[in-house]
Amino acid sequence: TCSARAVLRHQNLVAWQRADDLFIRLHKLASERFPSSERFELGSQLRRAAYSVPANIVEGVARRSAAQQRHFLNIAEASLAEAAYCLHVARRLGYIAQPEFLELDAEIQGVYAPLSGLLRHIKETG
Repeated sequence: TCSARAVLRHQNLVAWQRADDLFIRLHKLASERFPSSERFELGSQLRRAAYSVPANIVEGVARRSAAQQRHFLNIAEASLAEAAYCLHVARRLGYIAQPEFLELDAEIQGVYAPLSGLLRHIKETG
């Protein structure tokens, strides 16, 4: 059987904690501040990409094999890059100002660093 503690071990990971916080912030940004014409286009894409990051960390950590863990963590990393691009587009379209873009970009880098470290660790030990 699988204990709740084992299932929830992702909550102790800095990468997941930061990705979870980033998702909430980006979801609110896209839902509340993007123009209504973009809420179902760029906003939806940003929310999906941002959601995919912590969700794939959870799924990757729950997998037993290192190959499966790497697979889902690679998806999380690619989704993070996609979210970064969505923010780039939002800045270029004038939906967010440069200072806020730089702040959000720093948050993305704050997720990327521990996520890439986690991937590196799995590659070295798995």
